[in-house]
This record gives sequence, C-alpha cells and structure tokens, in this order.
Amino acid sequence: MNLYSQNSNVHKPDALPILIVPYMWIGDFVRCHTVVQVLRRRFPDRPIDLLATTLCAPLVDYMPGVRKAIVTDLPRGRLGWTEHAKLTARLKAENYGSALIMSRKWKAALAPFLAGIPERTGFVGEARFLLLNDLRRGERALPRMVDRCAALALPAGAALPTAWPQPALRIPPAEIGAWRDKRGLADENRPAVAFAPGAVGPSKRWPGAHYARLAHRLLAAGFAVWVLGGPGEKAVAREIVGDSPARDLTGPDLRDAILALACAAVTVSNDSGLLHVGAALGTPTIGIFGPTSPWHWAPLNPLAATIEPQGELPCRPCHKPVCRLGHHRCMREIAADDVFAAVRRALTAPPAAGSSVGHNAAFTKSE
Repeated sequence: MNLYSQNSNVHKPDALPILIVPYMWIGDFVRCHTVVQVLRRRFPDRPIDLLATTLCAPLVDYMPGVRKAIVTDLPRGRLGWTEHAKLTARLKAENYGSALIMSRKWKAALAPFLAGIPERTGFVGEARFLLLNDLRRGERALPRMVDRCAALALPAGAALPTAWPQPALRIPPAEIGAWRDKRGLADENRPAVAFAPGAVGPSKRWPGAHYARLAHRLLAAGFAVWVLGGPGEKAVAREIVGDSPARDLTGPDLRDAILALACAAVTVSNDSGLLHVGAALGTPTIGIFGPTSPWHWAPLNPLAATIEPQGELPCRPCHKPVCRLGHHRCMREIAADDVFAAVRRALTAPPAAGSSVGHNAAFTKSE
C-alpha cells in the first residue's frame, strides 16, 4: 500500500499550515517525526508546526520538515484558563487549517477548538465530540504508540501501512563542533559510550551499580564514558562516575543530551526518551528492557541491540512504573558483562539497513 497516494475526504485549503499536538514525553515527541513525514508527503506545500514544551522544544530544531515549534508549558493537574487563553491567541495568529491532536486528553484539544482551527483530528478519547470535528475511533485496537499517532495523519478509514517512515534527527556539523569545544571535549580522541540511566518510573531503570560496573569495564578497555540525563539523574550519575574519569553531562537542557548522543560512538539506554533520541540520530543504540516490551515501546529506528533478562519471568512484561513484587529481577538480572559485549559488537557491526546516518548526514530543516 502507498500510504501517501490517498487524498483526504475533508476539503481544506492547500496552503494553510498544519499543527501537530504531540504527547509531551521525549520519546513520544520523537515518534511524531514519523507523523511529520507522512503529512509532508501528503501535503508537500503546507507548513507543519509542532506544539512543544520548553523541555521538548530543542528536538524541533533537528527535525527535517518542521517549520517551527509553538512553545508553551501548560500546567499539569489543572485546566489553566489563563495559559490556554494565551495559547489560543497564538494559534489564531498562525491561521492553521488543520490540527492533529495525538493525546486523548480533553485538555489537549481545547486550544485548537477555541482558536477555531477548521479541521481538528483526533481519537474520541475523553468524549471530545465538541472539540474535534474529524473524530477517529479504534485507538485501543492499535497497541503501538507509533500506530496510534501516525494513523491520525492518514485519511479516515485508511489501512495502516506495513512500515512507517522512521524518525530522523539531523544536526549541523558546526553545532556539534561548538558543543565539543564548550564541553572541553574537542581533543577527546577515544570513542565515547553515552549512558542514559534515567526513565519514567524506577522499574524501568537498570540499577546504577550495574551501570557503574559497565563504566569500569569500558574505561579499562579505552573508551570514554558520558552519563546523560536531566537534573533527576544527578544522583545516579554520581554513583556511576564515582572517582573515575567518566563524565557527568546531566543537566536541565535537553539540547546538551541530544548533541552528546550525536557525538557518541554508542548509546546505552533504559527504555526512555533518550533511547528514541539516540536511535533517531543514527547512533548505534542499545536498549535495556525489563518490565516493558520492546515490541510495544522500542523506537521505530533499528537498535544495535535489545537487552532483556534471560529466562522466563512470569511477571514480565508488566509495563508498570514500580515493580509490584518488589524484587526487580527483570533489571537486576541483566549482567553488565552482557551489555559490555553488546557495546563491542555495536562498534564493529555495519549500520542497520534503513537506519538513519545521524550526525554524519547533511542537515536540512525542510524537505
């Protein structure tokens, strides 16, 4: 099936821009680049913008085919009428013709409705019969998040393709060089292995002591080790680095992590947003999966390796943020030696077919 050959059955002006309202988790935000590519090929002359939080906004700078981010930090846990009024005014000024609302939350569709965007597409979700006028059903029959999001970029009723376009982040080489200079890494000649030890929920986190053992082995073998993440990963970064020459590169700006992942020779990550960033950059990326299923949650981009516990665990996958049984065996029983071997294989393996070429690619902001 050619998913780009169908025409929408809803008339809309060809030149009006499109707004995508994604989930604001980093990994799901990266997945939305698949949606961008589907829309670009259906509507090559229509600009595409992404609503973004301050946290996720740096990703937009490296997404080919996206015009810009509309940055807003709406409050969590309450409606926030003042913030929604300001966002509504900004959306009206952009004169959008269509909005695709990925989230099933009622609040996610409110500003596009108040702004009078003519076509507002999304799943019914929280009974959004008034807020949306291109209502889609069947969300629960699509177990993968990428299918749920990208299906909204197709005409209503269209069959899903056998394969979606892969997210692809592109970074200008000059920006990478400037980041290395800023971080004092311009003269670092050893291949660097980037660690992303964070994740939403403790059950998805490979123990810090295991990362520390892996760091020790990698440093002894002549690699550099960089620990990435946000302020919440400072404590585990200290545990991993200790008194070794590994580098703690955690901090509040996601752009730092993006650029570090682009520079790294290999990434080792829990099932987290940075796993998706590394894979979309084309950096050989190793994903560690304990309580979650790679089929459901791994990046669409190929991984250099998927690490899972050996042997049967009847409680797995539970997809829970906290281990309900308290033993956390699905992560504790993954050995540092197994991940070390995967890193060595990733450094010598040819690039996966269809994978992004990451930071070695020329950068273009639009296609």
